[in-house]
Amino acid sequence: MLDTARPLRGGEPAPADDPAGGARPGRLVVQRGPFTGPTHLVPEDLYAEVLRGAARRERDVIELVPATHVTTNTYWGRLHATYWQRWTAVPEVRVTLRAAGRGRVWLMASDTNKVARAVATTGVDATGSTTVELTGAIDRFVDGGGLWLEFATDTGTLTVSDVEWTVAVPRPPRPTSITICTYNRVEDCLNTLQALLDDPAALARVGCVRVVDQGSDPLESRDRFATLAAAFGDRLAYQRQPNLGGAGGFTRGLYEATAGDPADDHDVLLMDDDVLLDPEIVVRLTGFAACTTAPTIVGGQMLNLLHPGHVHITAEYAEPEKLRVGKPVPGALEEGFLLGRDERLLPIVQEQRVDTEYNGWWSCLIPAPIVRAIGYPLPLFFQWDDVEFGYRARERGFATVSLPGAGVWHADFGWKDWDEWHRYFNQRNGLITAALRTGFDRRTVSATVVELLAQYLVAMQYGLAATLLTAIEDFLRGPSVLDDGSASAAAEIRRIRAAYPETTAVPLAEAGLDVRESVVHLAGGKPSKIVRTWVKRALLQATGRVPFRSGMVPAGEAHWWHVSLFERAIVTDMAENGVRIRTRDQERLRELTTRGVHTVRRLWNEGPQVAREWKAAEPRLTSRETWARLYDAGRADSGNVAHRGPDIGR
Repeated sequence: MLDTARPLRGGEPAPADDPAGGARPGRLVVQRGPFTGPTHLVPEDLYAEVLRGAARRERDVIELVPATHVTTNTYWGRLHATYWQRWTAVPEVRVTLRAAGRGRVWLMASDTNKVARAVATTGVDATGSTTVELTGAIDRFVDGGGLWLEFATDTGTLTVSDVEWTVAVPRPPRPTSITICTYNRVEDCLNTLQALLDDPAALARVGCVRVVDQGSDPLESRDRFATLAAAFGDRLAYQRQPNLGGAGGFTRGLYEATAGDPADDHDVLLMDDDVLLDPEIVVRLTGFAACTTAPTIVGGQMLNLLHPGHVHITAEYAEPEKLRVGKPVPGALEEGFLLGRDERLLPIVQEQRVDTEYNGWWSCLIPAPIVRAIGYPLPLFFQWDDVEFGYRARERGFATVSLPGAGVWHADFGWKDWDEWHRYFNQRNGLITAALRTGFDRRTVSATVVELLAQYLVAMQYGLAATLLTAIEDFLRGPSVLDDGSASAAAEIRRIRAAYPETTAVPLAEAGLDVRESVVHLAGGKPSKIVRTWVKRALLQATGRVPFRSGMVPAGEAHWWHVSLFERAIVTDMAENGVRIRTRDQERLRELTTRGVHTVRRLWNEGPQVAREWKAAEPRLTSRETWARLYDAGRADSGNVAHRGPDIGR
């Protein structure tokens, strides 16, 4: 997709190959114009919207009947020019397409406030297919705005196909590989591999697709995998290794990409195994990364799998000292409905440029020079590994861009219950990140822990309280807790939580509820005086005067100040496939309160010194030697490499 034969711009021929034998600059396809998604479950209007009339769509073709107007001012249809002007030096973009019939094509642009303007236009009146080319300058988009196409017919029909957005590149793109980390999601991972195979042009952008399989149900046990592996040929590298979590799986790709001489390194596009993939994201992330003025982490955005018209958050930040992650940057879309309209009846798009502070690794391209400069991810197993790496890169001067119009559909976070075993990693790794990337203000950290623990206890989430305390205690053990890549911690926290019945969801039919317990109780508004409310709830519980002996609480109503009014609460699991039964247990309460007081006192007294120990250990924890030891330790049990692709970068 790098066309070195076409002129650069203004008819000027491309320069000859350089004397050293390197590839000459040319034009790079940085975005295509699909008109439908990877499945009919994905709304077509995320790609193109029929404003008037009717149109028949295929993946790369759209046919307009008479009196029809179509716009690509949509999530997948726009080129988000504001990001291009901010992070690249590309002066203009060229759009080419094939058209047949009679109609008109516009290249449109928007300002920061969504006001549209025409940049270029041409009429089409051809019985056969003809090439249309339009050029737009990337020059008035510093604060916001984008570019898109519109098509219209009057009395005739118009067919448009093969839309490509290209830019002149000053140097050949760095080689890129894909790393997919998988753990017992065989069919999902195979579907992702199939999606890549189904788009040869996107697959051509990468040299190697590496699957790091850490599960007990391996991909290679399926006949379908053998078929896919044969289709990939030597471009597929399949590796088995012990379960080191997402951090261990994704780092394996970075580890292999930087195994040899720096001149032979390649960038790595990290990809979750359980996403619904539109391979167009490969073209867009690699295209943008090839044009940035400095090495830049380029992240894809997360679209909600259960609600595919929604984007999770378009730009995020974290507050490690408050153990908060996934906070929307001001101006970002949060759970934005991409098919909706604003108060002016204009499309919901990320018009304003909003710069993120990190990007989740559901799909994220990491340049090899950044790995060379800042080291590898921490062996955190999972949770906060992507956050910490992003903030570490920022400290060293490397930005992260969360690129609109480049997303993958991932399981909705809002349908995942907070009270799960992996919350341990969220809390422990948040503390580690606070130690490494902040001043570790012990007042803020301790106050956060006390607030969480107090809420968990009055809400009868005893297992979650034990999870939090274990996370703090392990953080205070210092860097040695990561010596095995946290594999033992993952097993231990599951064992601990198994002693607390409310941590497990049970089917409603098996909950054994009588009619009196089936009454649903809705919560009131959030109290204005949180501390006073908590004290009142604690006193009611201590005196046995809570107003409700039993009842059902919907998932969205399960706030601590509401659930704490029950002696026994049947709370809907966030996934809504069962319930969790929380029962008042005074013995558990006393035990966890005593332990909590001791643990918080330790955090206050020992926390600053332990934070310094974590900081001192950072070079070792992020070193190649640490990951080499972790990978070598499990080599005997990792199984054979079933298929090995080319050793790019060696």
